[in-house]
Amino acid sequence: MNQQKLKSIFAEALGIEESQVTDTLAYNTIPEWDSVAHMALVAEIDDQFDIMLDTDDVLDLSSFAKAKEILQKYDIRFE
Repeated sequence: MNQQKLKSIFAEALGIEESQVTDTLAYNTIPEWDSVAHMALVAEIDDQFDIMLDTDDVLDLSSFAKAKEILQKYDIRFE
C-alpha cells in the first residue's frame, strides 16, 4: 500500500504517468524532475505520510528507490 501511495505522490508531483515511476527513476534523469519539482515532491511526501523529512534526507532523495529507503527511517514500511 505504501509503495503505491509513494508512486502516486511521485507521479502527481512530477506530472508523469505512474508507469514511469520505477526504482530506476532518478533526479534529473527526466526533464520533469527538476529542483522545483523536487521541492513539491518533498512537500507532498511530508503531507501524505505525516512526517517532516530532515535536510539531509531531502538532499539524499535522489531516486524512487532512495525515497523508499529514506522513508523506512521514519517507520514507513514497503512490503
